[in-house]
Amino acid sequence: MPGQKDPKTTMIYVNQRHPLYKTFRPLLFALPPEQAHALAIAVGKIAQCVPGVCSLLIRALAGKPHATLARRVAGVDFPAPIGLAAGLDKGAELLPIWKALGFGFAEIGTVTPLPQPGNPKPRSFRIVDEELALNRMGFNSEGAAVVAKRLKRRPKGLVVGGNIGKNKITPEERALDDYRLAYRAIAPEVDYVALNVSSPNTPGLRRLQAPELLMPLLTGMLRARQEMGLEGQPIFLKLAPDLAPEDLDSIVDTALASGISGLIATNTTLDRGIVKSEANRAKVMAWGDGGLSGRALKPKAQAMQRRILQRLNGRLPLIACGGISTPQDAQESLTMGASLAQVYTALIFQGPGLVAGIHEYLRSQQP
Repeated sequence: MPGQKDPKTTMIYVNQRHPLYKTFRPLLFALPPEQAHALAIAVGKIAQCVPGVCSLLIRALAGKPHATLARRVAGVDFPAPIGLAAGLDKGAELLPIWKALGFGFAEIGTVTPLPQPGNPKPRSFRIVDEELALNRMGFNSEGAAVVAKRLKRRPKGLVVGGNIGKNKITPEERALDDYRLAYRAIAPEVDYVALNVSSPNTPGLRRLQAPELLMPLLTGMLRARQEMGLEGQPIFLKLAPDLAPEDLDSIVDTALASGISGLIATNTTLDRGIVKSEANRAKVMAWGDGGLSGRALKPKAQAMQRRILQRLNGRLPLIACGGISTPQDAQESLTMGASLAQVYTALIFQGPGLVAGIHEYLRSQQP
């Protein structure tokens, strides 16, 4: 019934969609996370090239999002409010699959101007019983030219965002040059661009969130957009969840003053306190550096999102990201004022029926 918020009911919408994933998940989880990810990408690339597979996925798992879920945000028409967060499809390799699974939009990347391998392996880990993940991938990227070429073959009907960042070897004072290079390659092929200044896995990157460094970066990117004649294309800024409240307020004010199109909150966290079990916390400490994502990030991310929304006061849209694991979580994000919401880690643990389940639940809550 409209307005129902029973968590048990919300999970029905997810679980009824992907019983097969429960069968195959143990096989995937028997592999190290990065190997499992590579296998999933490889299988997905093959599957989307076989005629009829994407149509089968639509019938079995997704179906087209209901027209009442569509919304216009920052001048872009999104067929549904739930999107794929950056990081899962760094190279824009599975866009037909994301469309078939019912995503309203997919954010690819992070894409760097030049190819780079990222951090040494192992660099990705799971905490299965808490549905948490730790990664220190370090912007492993094929480079903007390769990804841009692939984006030219993107499927119609899927909103695509391009998440961009700087190369590891580029000094902080030259960061704008890198963002501009990546932007010039990616922007013509996507519907919006997200500036990633919040990953914890590239040394010094988060310092770009400081207002005195952030304002030149944002104004420089807006100039690049104007130079390319793309003034109608949104530029979003993705923020870290570990900012002090007063620093967050200053960043939001800077974003408002700059003229960018909106914010995305949040990226992964360095806060090991979100891990509930002492045993799991000890594991995480042993794994070392990296950002945590998943179910337990929700309270921290949501508190930050509420503060941002209060500060924005409707002047810019916010895309909520971080810890969204159930249909109820997504509903909460949208009800508190987020324009859109993104998932990533929950998709790994719960399977490909998650998004359609969320959209079905959102539809059921409409008057």
